[in-house]
Amino acid sequence: MDVGSINPGLATASVLALITFGVHTFVGGVFVARPLLASRELTPASLWLNYYCWHIVSALLLVMSAGFGWAAAHPDARDVAALLTVMAAIFSPLCIWVAIKGGIAPWRFPASWLFALITAAGLWGFAA
Repeated sequence: MDVGSINPGLATASVLALITFGVHTFVGGVFVARPLLASRELTPASLWLNYYCWHIVSALLLVMSAGFGWAAAHPDARDVAALLTVMAAIFSPLCIWVAIKGGIAPWRFPASWLFALITAAGLWGFAA
């Protein structure tokens, strides 16, 4: 396979998913996960279930990055890219809704616009 056969949109989606993983892990870890674990207001079940969900998102973002990367290099894996693009397209407005529901400006939740960028890159990959 030569570099020219790499789908640029899907490769971009892969990189954006990896960047989102980094933001989630290293920025969110400081501002979200640490305060969550320090909470004394949540029951142990709620606290640890939320922490578990935190790690599910971490794993999901790595899988998204790998899946988009695979699809970028293998045109027969467009179904993988389609699924991941749809997922990102659902996650972005969901994040916006949660932010608004919590009285927080949506642009303060990086996932809202990072998933929007992943969606746009995935769509670019299908247009290419």
